[in-house]
Formats: sequence, C-alpha cells, structure tokens
Amino acid sequence: MVIMIRFIPLGKAMILVVGFLMFANGFGFMRETIDPVFPDMVLVQAGRFEMGDEVGDLWNGCRPVHSVTLTYDYWIGRYEITFEEYDLFCLALEKVKPKDHGWGRGDQPVILVSWWDAIEYCNWLSQQEGIPPAYDSKGMLLDSFGAMATDITQVVGYRLPTESEWEYAASGGHNALPIPPRFLFSGTDDLDTVGWYSGNSGEYRYTSTGMGSDYSSHGSSGIEGMSPQPVGSLQPNELGVYDMSGNLWEWCHDWYGPYTEESKTNPIGAISGHTRVIRGGSWIFGSQDCRVAGRFYRVPSDKIFRLGFRVARTVF
Repeated sequence: MVIMIRFIPLGKAMILVVGFLMFANGFGFMRETIDPVFPDMVLVQAGRFEMGDEVGDLWNGCRPVHSVTLTYDYWIGRYEITFEEYDLFCLALEKVKPKDHGWGRGDQPVILVSWWDAIEYCNWLSQQEGIPPAYDSKGMLLDSFGAMATDITQVVGYRLPTESEWEYAASGGHNALPIPPRFLFSGTDDLDTVGWYSGNSGEYRYTSTGMGSDYSSHGSSGIEGMSPQPVGSLQPNELGVYDMSGNLWEWCHDWYGPYTEESKTNPIGAISGHTRVIRGGSWIFGSQDCRVAGRFYRVPSDKIFRLGFRVARTVF
C-alpha cells in the first residue's frame, strides 16, 4: 500500500486529500478520504420564550402563541450550509453535486437539497468528528448509544435544528433585548439590513409563457434577475447568526403539526406527519414570510431552488 497526499483548492478552502493506493490482483486504485469543513457554530443558552405569531397577521398555522422552555444549551450554525461545505460531502461520498443554476458555488448557500440529503450531511459530519450520529436510516433521532430518542438533550450528533430551537435563535436567544416585545425579523424590524427577500435580491422578471413551470430549477421557473446571495452578506442578529430572515427557507427537524396553547418543554414537533417544517423565508418571497414567527412546510423529498439548511448540536 502506498499513501499519497495532495491538496485540492475548493472555494476559499484548501482541502487535504489523503489517498491510499491499494493493490489487488495486480491492479491499483485510489481511495480518497476528504476532510470536511466543520460549520462555524454559535452557542445558544437555555431559556424560555413565547413562540408563534404575536402580532396576529400571519397565516393561521403560526398561531396560537405558546410558551416554550428549552432547558439545555445548543449550538446552531452561524451561516446556512454553503456549496463549498456541501460539495466536500458529495466528493467524499461520490454523490452527484446539486446544481447552482449559474449563481455560483463557494460561499453561496446550497440549494436543491432534500430533508433526507440534509440529515445525511449531518450524519457525515458526525462521522468525521467521531461522535454518534443523530439520525437512523428512517430519519429517527438517536441518542449517544444508538437507540431511538425523543429527548433532544440525549442526541449528540450534528442535526437539523428543531423548530423551537430555530425560532428561539432567530429571535436572538439569550442575547435578545428586549423580550418581550421582540423584533419582527431576526435582529431588527428593518428586513433590508438582515435579509435577502423579494424587495432587495434583484430585479424580478417573469419570462414564462405557460403555467407548466418546473419549480425544481431556476432556469425553467420563468423567473429571472433574482437570486440568493452569499451567506453572511448582511448584518447578523443579536447572537451573531446570519440569514435567519430571508436568503433561503431552511429545513427544520420537525414534522409539521398545528400549534396548541399548552406550554412546552424541549419540543421536537409532531410525532409523525407527511411534511417537514421549513423556516425563514427566502430571496424570492415577501417580507411577511421572513418573519421570525413565520413557518411553512414541504414534503421531505422536495429539492427546490429556494430551500437550504443550517445545522445544530446539543451541548454536552
């Protein structure tokens, strides 16, 4: 066996690639291991907040407002996962890289990834760091012993944020002042300073000639002149987290389900369902969809040009 080392430039990072030249029956082949770029994470301390549409002008699925207590600290990605980070995952697992539709890769937020793709990426990060994965093959949460878990405090690996973790972090978490009332958007009431949405992400040009638009890709959607922007291009919120209002909708862990008035502690969403929660609005949506209290849902197999994700981890 011969060990070969080389460097591959990828975006802003120089990635170390270690190759093992193996010989079997006289034939050699190269097997490479790819070191990931671990996401920049922000600490969110335990706390209590009022979850939901406190103003009362969003759609009914965002109400009623209810108290949520998070008894644990957790980490959440400072940025949405980028093409630079996700492309390494695809390279390591020999997966087909998602398209970027001409908007560029590097520090652009990755698009066209399903909920299943996102949790596979999370498990790959956990494997690379040598910690127990957060998900099994059916998308169930796992504890540190590999058993199915309903207690998020027992999940060690990288994962998608729960919906309540997402809203608490978007609202500023333990650094938010004042609470109540909180800002409408993540860190401010002025969306233009923190989020890319339909009002500032480019010129809107509708070019479709029919109603049969394919919304899985930008080029055939009939919309031109607008696009997502590189992560961290605008201002962060109180925690130092970027793009939680606008740029891309983001997958959350939870099955979608209606809110209830009862107070909740460490919730992880509905027991089962057909759709997963998405949060944050996007570059092609209006300002109302970018509110920290706003929520929507998609089928977990969906891969669309306005949807990405960020990662989270429970603090141990």
